[in-house]
Amino acid sequence: MKKVLVTGAGGFIGHRLVRTLLESGFMVNCFLRYTSSSSMGLLETLPEEMKRSINCFYGDIRNPEIVRKAMEDCDTVFHLAALIGIPYSYQCPSDVVSVNIGGTLNVLNSALETGAQVVSTSTSEVYGSAMVVPMTESHPLNAQSPYAASKTGADQLTMSYHAAFGLPAVVCRPFNTFGPGQSQRAVIPSILAQALFADEVVIGSTFPTRDFTFVDDTAAAFIAIAESSKTTGRVVHFGTGREISIGDLAKLAAKAAHREGITIRASDPSRVRPGSSEVTRLVASSELALELTGWKPRVSLEEGLEITADWIKTHPSHYRLRGYRV
Repeated sequence: MKKVLVTGAGGFIGHRLVRTLLESGFMVNCFLRYTSSSSMGLLETLPEEMKRSINCFYGDIRNPEIVRKAMEDCDTVFHLAALIGIPYSYQCPSDVVSVNIGGTLNVLNSALETGAQVVSTSTSEVYGSAMVVPMTESHPLNAQSPYAASKTGADQLTMSYHAAFGLPAVVCRPFNTFGPGQSQRAVIPSILAQALFADEVVIGSTFPTRDFTFVDDTAAAFIAIAESSKTTGRVVHFGTGREISIGDLAKLAAKAAHREGITIRASDPSRVRPGSSEVTRLVASSELALELTGWKPRVSLEEGLEITADWIKTHPSHYRLRGYRV
């Protein structure tokens, strides 16, 4: 049995990756941000048998000692720990940089000591608005938010450790991931929660387009990239290649919630980015992922929306429902 570490294990993608790893027979260490309640985050939603089988380490990803301890005897580290809120990165860019770049540095240095393979998590936001579509791994980098800049720095740091020190490292670059457990910060759970519990859906800009991948497919992508001997030293995209506008997405989500007639309004200023920071178009080419790992998405957007809507319906306490129908 291989032993792996997942940083950011209590987060949305992290907890789903942990579940998939356990189902695939891996031994799993989980790195979680320390809180006074020792919260496991979304790992709390795992079956009790799974929770008993994981080994949890609580701390701050910026602390090298606890990162090194968590990585002991691990073959691979899946590094997902990060501050991911784009609006927060406008308000506290130094916080975002220290966690996303400083935390990655600690993971890389610990991996050099332990010999672990590093699968570092990137984001399509590093490209800014698409210059050509579909977007391959050779697309120019153009960070349009402090968050995107911090992830660009973390990616480059990871690749530099491979080039300079021979560290077995790869950058996994999923495009927009969605599914059960995702916070209302993200556009799909925000739309679905409103469609299910409110009298109307209020969104930000309707015109940007995105490429959405269901979380189970993203979790499978992480494992595929780690198990392929061809991915070391590479950046690899994972997306569906399907482009959809936020306006059309809202209509699809309303249908998944069985609220086709609900009013959809684009008037939420909290979800509108500064003009020059708005990423207007993202759509992936995943041909390299297929070539190197055999990975391809299996869950359609429509199917994923229905699964996510059902989860939100049965987990209303996970969402801010003030003023909503419950």
